[in-house]
Amino acid sequence: MKRKDIINNYREKYPAHFGLNIDFDGCVIEVQVNTRELQEELADYFKEFITVKKADILITAHECPPQDLGIEYTVKQPDPGKTKIKEEFFDLEDGRIVYKRLTGMIFVFGNGENAAIGPCLENSNQVINFINNRFIEYMLNKGCFLGHAAGVELDGRGIALAGFSGMGKSTLALHLMSLGTNFISNDRVMVDKADKGLTFYGVAKQPRINPGTALNNPDLHCVLKDSEREKFLTLPPDELWNLEHKYDALIDQCYGENKFHLSAPMNGLVILNWNREEKTTVINIVNPADRQDLLPAFMKSTGLFYLPDSDEKQNDPDIAAYTELLSETTIIEICGGVDFELAANACLDFLKTGDLNG
Repeated sequence: MKRKDIINNYREKYPAHFGLNIDFDGCVIEVQVNTRELQEELADYFKEFITVKKADILITAHECPPQDLGIEYTVKQPDPGKTKIKEEFFDLEDGRIVYKRLTGMIFVFGNGENAAIGPCLENSNQVINFINNRFIEYMLNKGCFLGHAAGVELDGRGIALAGFSGMGKSTLALHLMSLGTNFISNDRVMVDKADKGLTFYGVAKQPRINPGTALNNPDLHCVLKDSEREKFLTLPPDELWNLEHKYDALIDQCYGENKFHLSAPMNGLVILNWNREEKTTVINIVNPADRQDLLPAFMKSTGLFYLPDSDEKQNDPDIAAYTELLSETTIIEICGGVDFELAANACLDFLKTGDLNG
């Protein structure tokens, strides 16, 4: 079974006549779909990046019932701390198939050929992620490192925001947006060595936030309905903090147009390492070689949706490689008590002056 044969079969069976081109900071992806509804939804989601430029990558999406390819998949074991199995995969001689167990979606890709197959409109978020993953793969195959971080930029200076699980990197990014920065990315960045320092690239994925983030930032009040806001305001702080109920915070609706960029110099990397039980927030510049314990907060495995273009990229970079990379930028640890306002102001000072104290 070959990737090309599977994709060609579905392109003939469910022809994709509706298209759009999306410009991811110079990497243009053409997406062809077989329903007008899906085209319109994707065009609205990626509206800030629509282009007429010639495409580098083609993806087709085929709306159809869940398909059985007659394949015996391998189960993708859940990430640490999680138990639910969501993905299975099968490696072809010229690509890979990923099957989403909960939705029935199938994604076939490899050697420049990419297709999403199944109930695409019902699972448009997975189609969006697949599109973004093609850009991530493109950048990784150009030599970038993958980072688990949000990012913002101000006047040509950028800062990535990482943190251990549940630390609030997206919340901090949106606090910085309220202070006038531009958005680079919500959860993934690709980092490349530049002539001077580092450059980081974002992913065109809108932030998804918990209710507490929306309640504590006036720019995000539009995300919640009045009835929801009243309900969440009655919850104890601990319950609100731990509540997993995600909302899309669309950058253009919350902060205005032309605020979502996809690249910037990476002048700094903040690593959130704070604790709600502590009282005083502590902010320090650290040496990554001395604090390798912090680096796993930023390091990110490439995962199932990445196929390397050479044998030397088969394995993810190790902590030594990340240490060398991050020695090219300023690493800022924020520990002690949780204080988003203090952290945001410190980050803003750094973006404006290159110093934590303004």
